[in-house]
Amino acid sequence: MILLQKNTFSLPMISSLENKDLILSSKNTFYCLNLAVENISFAPETKRHVMAKNYFNRYIWLIDLIQRSGHISFEDIDRAWRRSTYNEYGESLSERTFFNHKKAIYDTFDIEIKCDRSLGYYISNDDDVQSDSLKNWMLQSLSLNSIMNEGSDLRDRIICEDVPSSQKWLPEIMAAMRDGKKLEMTYQSFWKSEAHTYAVAPYCLKLFKQRWYMLAKSDAYEHPRIYALDRIHCLTQTKQSYKLPKGFEPKETFRKLFGVILDNGPVENVLIRVSEDQVKYYRTLPLHHSQEEGESGDGYTEFSYRLVPTYDFTRELLSKGDTIEVMSPLWLRKEIAGELRRTIKMYCDVEDDESTLVDRKE
Repeated sequence: MILLQKNTFSLPMISSLENKDLILSSKNTFYCLNLAVENISFAPETKRHVMAKNYFNRYIWLIDLIQRSGHISFEDIDRAWRRSTYNEYGESLSERTFFNHKKAIYDTFDIEIKCDRSLGYYISNDDDVQSDSLKNWMLQSLSLNSIMNEGSDLRDRIICEDVPSSQKWLPEIMAAMRDGKKLEMTYQSFWKSEAHTYAVAPYCLKLFKQRWYMLAKSDAYEHPRIYALDRIHCLTQTKQSYKLPKGFEPKETFRKLFGVILDNGPVENVLIRVSEDQVKYYRTLPLHHSQEEGESGDGYTEFSYRLVPTYDFTRELLSKGDTIEVMSPLWLRKEIAGELRRTIKMYCDVEDDESTLVDRKE
């Protein structure tokens, strides 16, 4: 989930952004992040902006190198720098430059690089970085950008997933969140034949399954609703102010949910059995942060969850096919069984006429 703090500082020497750039806040800085796998873009491309971009790329490169290494000596950092594509002339990294970069990284990203005399340099507050979903996501995205630049000659051999180009609305939404101003939004949901324009108070932003969503309150509805950014036609900030509800905590709002479907229903214990050949995937990529591993039996392992079983969670379970079995609650088990029966009914003609079946091995 992407949240903004109220600080309104800017990265030194960075003043303007193109639409594909994203403004993110951290301890005291807004970051400029190009979500495409390209160099970070600044406009206009003056000498001053080019210098800022070069330094910014260096900082990301250095953070990524130390994170991946765990501990690394200055000599190894220098060797890596001399091989880096960011080092146009293959020059050595002076200790003075390194310490200046180290200070700038702390001031900009709130990431502290320290030295253990026996092990080398490391990120001392890496646990804090990993627990901060915004900062961690941002650094992973920027590190990917850095890695792709290092291997630019392999671009045609790296295939990326297409993501809806909804990030163009992020700066406008974030500015409204920061200023406490409502947005006039023209929005067309998948269930409406026409777009409608109305004012909303943006509460927070959430990234889920490669799509951006905004939790916002419209005067037309009693409760906040979720809006997909790729369904927005037009968005402008108004002069009308708003305040967040007292005690509103974005992370808590979504903690009990699987994705972005809001549901005030009760939190339940969901128990599933996962086939033996899929267990390692669940251990590596949990379905939900509440996932706990239970007992194992003949060809299966059980996993439990504490959440509201929303529609999108049900669809996620169904997408797993015969690799999982929902054990409880009973109503959810029945619902999944009903969905599967209706699916089987759609293919009953294929099941009855085996001559139409295609051998996958052919």
